[in-house]
This record gives sequence, C-alpha cells and structure tokens, in this order.
Amino acid sequence: MERKSYSARTLDTGALKSFAHPLRLRLYELLEERGPATATQLAGQVGENTGATSYHLRELARHEMIEIVPGMGRGKEKYWRVTPGGYSYGETPPEPEAAEALEFLMDDLIRQRGAELARWREEERDAPEEWVQASGFGRRALRLTPAETAAMRDAIFAVLERYRALSDARIEEPAADPALGRVVVHFDVFPVGARRDPETE
Repeated sequence: MERKSYSARTLDTGALKSFAHPLRLRLYELLEERGPATATQLAGQVGENTGATSYHLRELARHEMIEIVPGMGRGKEKYWRVTPGGYSYGETPPEPEAAEALEFLMDDLIRQRGAELARWREEERDAPEEWVQASGFGRRALRLTPAETAAMRDAIFAVLERYRALSDARIEEPAADPALGRVVVHFDVFPVGARRDPETE
C-alpha cells in the first residue's frame, strides 16, 4: 500500500541522491533555521569558500529544495531560502544508490531531531513564557491494528498540513516579526517489536 504524502512534493531518485550530501544538508538546515542567506554568509558559517557553497546551493535549487528570494540582494547578490511546502522521502526506491541515499537521509533526520530536542531543552529556561507554554513533549504507546495506525497517521498529517499551509502563506513576512517563531514538529509512527506471522507469509 502506497503511503500518502502531505508535503508539497516527494523527492525523486535524483533529488534523494543529490540531497544526501553532508554540506548540502547543513546548508539546508541553516537556511531552515536562520532564514534567507547568501552563499558568502553561509560560507562563513560552514567554514567553506563561497565557490563551494554557491555550487551546492545551485545543486539544491536544481532539485527545488531551495529558491532565490525575490527582491532581496543588490546587483548579482542572491539570497536563498528553503522552498515552501516541505517534502517527504516516500517509499524506499528500488535503485541501490538511491536506497543508500535514503538511509543516509533518515540517519541524518534522527541526528537533527536529537540536536533540536537537546537545543530546546537548553534554551527553554530562557525562552519567552508564551513559547514555553505553547511547546510540549509527549509519547504514547497504543495497541492498534495496521489499518488503525495508518488512519491515525493520516489524521495527524492532515492537521499538520493545515498549519503548513498557514506557515507557507507567511513566507514573505519579515523574519524579525516577534509573533512568529520557527516551530518544529517531530512525529513518528512505527511498531515496536512487530513480528511477521509466519502463517501469513
């Protein structure tokens, strides 16, 4: 059964292989966390030369992961931002190289999730009270069938999609607006200790 995608796009094989690169992942992460930036600004943050960051930014743009911000920059100066709408990885591709790239990206997703959670735990004590009250951690272990699990997943993603659309509509609003914050939602659904029934195979 094919999974539904609630992101604007599902990465194809070429995009998966291109994105599975440590520096490109870091550049994307910086743009996502800190907002629009030039190749020169990003080069200073990652310790690379501008030529290298420019090349990798163009590669990300080629696969529509990022885009040039209209109206920002002077002359030939380009500001880049993450393309609105998000993305999903989709099913494991049959091509071995693409499947390996997906494994790399999933491992990085887990790494990034841990880093973001750890960072918030450090920052929470000094964060504005309204953001502390709006945030939350939770874990639930439920006894569900595969069909019920898929229905729950789709219902949660449908809610997230409503707020993604709201966020995307604000893409042109100034990043300095104090009422807006970058909100990260981590959401995982997977069976723990699931075993195949040999009678059904």
